[in-house]
Amino acid sequence: MKLPDFKLERYFADWEFKASYLLCSSDLESMSIKDLLAYEPEAAEEMHGLWLGYTESAGNPALRASIAGLYQQIEPSQTLVFSGAEEAIFIFMNAVLEKGDHLIVHYPSYQSLFEIADAIGCEVTRWQAQEESGWSLDLDFLESSIRPNTRAIVINCPHNPTGYLMNRSDFERLIEIARRHNMLLFSDEVYRLLEYDLQTRLPAACDLYENAVSLGVMSKAYGLAGLRIGWIATQNREIFKQSASFKDYTTICNSAPSEFLATLALRHSEKILARNVGIIQKNLPLLDRFFEQWQDYFQWQKPLAGPIAFPHLQKDLPVTDFCRKLVEKKGVLLLPGTLYDGNSNNFRLGFGRKNMPEALQRLEDFLREL
Repeated sequence: MKLPDFKLERYFADWEFKASYLLCSSDLESMSIKDLLAYEPEAAEEMHGLWLGYTESAGNPALRASIAGLYQQIEPSQTLVFSGAEEAIFIFMNAVLEKGDHLIVHYPSYQSLFEIADAIGCEVTRWQAQEESGWSLDLDFLESSIRPNTRAIVINCPHNPTGYLMNRSDFERLIEIARRHNMLLFSDEVYRLLEYDLQTRLPAACDLYENAVSLGVMSKAYGLAGLRIGWIATQNREIFKQSASFKDYTTICNSAPSEFLATLALRHSEKILARNVGIIQKNLPLLDRFFEQWQDYFQWQKPLAGPIAFPHLQKDLPVTDFCRKLVEKKGVLLLPGTLYDGNSNNFRLGFGRKNMPEALQRLEDFLREL
């Protein structure tokens, strides 16, 4: 398999550790190992005694039990742990899809969600989110795009990069469409649990549909990207078996310290999520005021969940030039939408970090200098 450059990751490789402020981060404020261990006084001693041999390929049983606790219909044996969400996506695509299969993929999206399938030889239809309608998805388009060889629907909700969150009735219709056509549903739910209004939280797809695969990770909602722990949850035994078998050719098993720390974090999920949502709720009003003040420059679609949004740059300046000049002059990194779609003049903005107000002030200084 030959894959093209991962545009977003190559961009971060160039800038992530050079820029003073990451105003485009897709994750939440992280913490130190010391801070995480402080949730349980005895955890540090337990970690000191941790055995550093091979771990169970499917994941530590305690971790799988903690992951299963995030769902309603999932048993620990129906969870499979990976080295981050990226590995889970790669393995699902390679283990389950075949050349000639057709996929319908929520778009714009994380490049892996369509590029790997394309490299396998699948036919990919991009299910384009509608910016003029708050980044909503047209379910009639979905139905009209189904072919005899359609194998799966790929959705990301809450959505990266727009912060869109599907409403419950549309989500249930999506499940009904997938079930009626006996298609797989790969549901990227890495931002689930970061809804601003708990009443809008959707059920996990794997809880509602027997042929759904829910993707989760410690990187986004929990802000623990350095652990490199992700997972899938599914009721479909065949998908689980194929994915577990394929993993023998990638990482085989996961890092023992990472699994220990991820299990600890999930035991304190409510506290960590409350901390992270608090950061979002503190920063979001600042963005509302900023975009109201600069509405001649930007079109602001307020997100519904998660720590990212996808504003539109309305001036004639191309977004790639705008982002480059901003990071060069002010040390503030934004992610140009061209990395998702070559014609987009949007940019990804992240507001899950504590220093966002400082970065926003630098952006404002940059605009005044323009």
